[in-house]
Amino acid sequence: MSGAEFGKLALTLAILLASAHALGYLAERLRQPRLVGEILAGVLLGPFVLKLMLPDAFALLFQFSPKAETALGMIYQLGLILLMFCSGTAARRLLAKENQRQTFTLIGVADVMNFTLVLSLGFAGLLPLAELTGTANQEISTLLVLAIAVAVTSIPVISRIFWDLRIMHTRFVSLILGSAVLEDVALWTVLAVATAIAKSATLANQHVVGTVTEHVAATFAFVLFALILLPRLLKRLSAARWNLLYSASPVGYVVIVLLASCGAAALFDINLQFAALLSGYALVGGISGSERERFAAPLDAVAKVSFGIFIPIYFALIGYRLVFGHEFSFPILIGFFVGSTILSLITSGLAARLAGFRKLDIINISLTTNARGGPGIVLASVAYDAGIINGGFFTALVLTAVLTSQMAGSWLRFVLNRGWPLLASNPDDKPLPPEPEAAPAPTGTTVKLPV
Repeated sequence: MSGAEFGKLALTLAILLASAHALGYLAERLRQPRLVGEILAGVLLGPFVLKLMLPDAFALLFQFSPKAETALGMIYQLGLILLMFCSGTAARRLLAKENQRQTFTLIGVADVMNFTLVLSLGFAGLLPLAELTGTANQEISTLLVLAIAVAVTSIPVISRIFWDLRIMHTRFVSLILGSAVLEDVALWTVLAVATAIAKSATLANQHVVGTVTEHVAATFAFVLFALILLPRLLKRLSAARWNLLYSASPVGYVVIVLLASCGAAALFDINLQFAALLSGYALVGGISGSERERFAAPLDAVAKVSFGIFIPIYFALIGYRLVFGHEFSFPILIGFFVGSTILSLITSGLAARLAGFRKLDIINISLTTNARGGPGIVLASVAYDAGIINGGFFTALVLTAVLTSQMAGSWLRFVLNRGWPLLASNPDDKPLPPEPEAAPAPTGTTVKLPV
């Protein structure tokens, strides 16, 4: 990449970052999730707003060489894995014994009901699959993506909301993220099947069946390794006297663990956001969280850089990719948003009640699990790139993710402001206090620099 190409990329990133922070700050002032403003920044800078109003400015910012496009894609992926890594380090008691019964009840009731009902409606011909299908022309794949989008809770988006509300340490969050982790195993398994069907006319092809089987086995093996063995391994490595990496730079060591985990996951075709979440969780000691205090300072440094730079750019680029041209369909958006939300709230509420929750707990769980940023953002982009869904359905999925996340974030903020518990069984789970702002330097003070 030449100096001129890098300079253009740097200018684009500066404008994306400034816009994301400015609109994210305004969204917070309006008591909305910060990510709503960050995604809106990408929409305003995208081809359906800036390109139409100021085509020369759009060309200056977003017409890149292949090398610059690759660099921008790397920054996008880096923002995603840093968000998931920070969420993993902050989450506590993930899949702990106190949550296991409730977690499996939520998944076994809500997800199975959602998935089964959508598939039944699709096979009965009651869903407009032809209007949602992309260039691959495989309606079965489209139906599977639609079922996933209704059933699965977002990890990236809901993690960002939890982080902004400073409740990552609560049992409520560990319950939601615990079920979301298991849901993601199912998500990427079914998505592998849908992608395989899109590339092949039938599952009778033994190569396709073998590929899907290998993917499922690798994903489950990675989950077991990350939850059981990896925390112990990292704990020993971190405490070893010969560990020069930790001694030289604790921050560097933390980032090395993240990058190595993602690299290992990529070798086995395991989703990187999933690997990043579990690597962060394993680094702090897994269920026990015994290493959390040791890594408090380096993780705080990583989080400040991540949420200050890479994560806002990630959400802004999501907004940039939205499609609002002739492919956009308002009826599809409204139909999917309303129908999927009603179905999710009913099944999640029923599952929460069967899990032993009551009253406000059920509302909190139902509205939070309805935040489907994962299927709407990550799943949608994968399915769109594979030709499974068209641009109109892609945009409907992402906008539904934003709207349902806005609903969940606004409701949780309302509950916390009223002083109500997120879970009645854990009334002492309160948000962490806000970080103190840096005190301004006294006027007239002279700072001496070392010579």
